[in-house]
Amino acid sequence: MSDNGRVSSPDPTTALRPRLPSPLQEIEDDRFARHGVRLLLKRDDLIHPQLIGNKWRKLVPNLSAAAGRPLLTFGGAYSNHLRATAAAGRLLGLSTVGVVRGQELADRPLNPALARCAADGMRLHFIDRSTYRHKTDPATLAAVLRAADAEGAYVVPEGGSNALAVRGCRELGAELRDRADVVAVACGTGGTLAGLAAGLAPDQHALGIPVLKGGFLAEEIQRLQESAFGDRRGHWDLDDRFHFGGYARTTPGLDAFADDFEARHGLPVERLYVAKLLYGLVSLTEEGAFPRGTTLAAVITGSPLPA
Repeated sequence: MSDNGRVSSPDPTTALRPRLPSPLQEIEDDRFARHGVRLLLKRDDLIHPQLIGNKWRKLVPNLSAAAGRPLLTFGGAYSNHLRATAAAGRLLGLSTVGVVRGQELADRPLNPALARCAADGMRLHFIDRSTYRHKTDPATLAAVLRAADAEGAYVVPEGGSNALAVRGCRELGAELRDRADVVAVACGTGGTLAGLAAGLAPDQHALGIPVLKGGFLAEEIQRLQESAFGDRRGHWDLDDRFHFGGYARTTPGLDAFADDFEARHGLPVERLYVAKLLYGLVSLTEEGAFPRGTTLAAVITGSPLPA
């Protein structure tokens, strides 16, 4: 322990042994090939077995900034971000607190995602949905920290998206420079797309597939880029048609699509982000959105929750 009472924490970049750059895998799929589109998968799901994909890229800069302090962050009942933060805390010996949306969940059995967080040592603190909506208000945040007995914690925002995270995701774009014409990623809070677009070459395009409905994300991505870099960076846009009802929502059709993709390519498909991304890319390709000769890279940001 250091003189200021913080736990001495190892450098996460070296202690967690990431696989970087993540592999780039070409996929043979007739739904793309017959339109003259080449499909690559950027396998960020292989960076680390427990800090999956964009969670690695977003969390590590914040773990370094925390400098051994306890981490407090936010998420819903199925949050991949909470899972990754809890795993990072266990691996690095850091205390973690997860503020979970939905006070009513406190008296229910934990679902597999939250049970995994608890098993990794995360202390779960449930709050009502109205308070959760105002969690970035300074007075509300201070009250949440007091109620969670975590006033000295380093706060990571929902989804891990802040200026540090966006700069961390810029390396994802740099790894894909000149490797594809269009790079697509599923979007929750927008931090990954904000950084990805900033790291790509000027002639490359970043496409975001939001998994939440509402149409608010473009403004948030621009805000994140301005916070991280001072202005908007790169060429990017969003297609809001493939959220399948909103976050943590799926349909039988989406599940069937994901099952089929798994059978075709031997790739486990995470349902809340990756399935929606891949479904959207197949649909856009069939609509003729990508000219013949396009090389399309899909960023695989997560993997299914183990049973």
